[in-house]
Amino acid sequence: MRGFVHAVVGEAERIDVSFDLISVGDVQGTPLVEMGWDDFIAPIEAAVRSNFLTVKAAVPHMAGGGVVLFFGGEGDPVPNYSIGGFQIALHAVESMRRQYATELGAAGIRFVTLKTGGIPDTIPDVMDGAEALARSLNEATLTGRAAALEDVGAVAAFVASDKARTMTASTVNVSAGALID
Repeated sequence: MRGFVHAVVGEAERIDVSFDLISVGDVQGTPLVEMGWDDFIAPIEAAVRSNFLTVKAAVPHMAGGGVVLFFGGEGDPVPNYSIGGFQIALHAVESMRRQYATELGAAGIRFVTLKTGGIPDTIPDVMDGAEALARSLNEATLTGRAAALEDVGAVAAFVASDKARTMTASTVNVSAGALID
């Protein structure tokens, strides 16, 4: 990752916006009391490690300020469904975001989480139950339509812009009401 960051800085001279968005290898559908340790801890380790390393690589190149976007956000436990260590991973990343915002706010670096509640167009068509999962994400919203990648991109662009320069240590909810603050 550091090689990539150095290549970007070599061309752009600095980093203005950084974000980390990965699959965390979570196992869902099994209650925690029935889940094995490896399945439980995998998304927590992946999410925390990935965000930690991304921030560590990008922040030194944000002299004078920048924006770090996190994806996920805390939410209430999902009713009638077990999402394993994924929910705990979201809480851990939110705690990291708060700590980073506190430590690096004086340096002009902002930290904001985009909370989506799931994006149907990110579900692989070849996945078993993809259509049902996409339908459930839409049905879970208050508007009947979950955010699309285009929606999330538009909000991310706004949050990263100077028009949102006062937003830090916060979460922006783009879940269409699937996750209520």
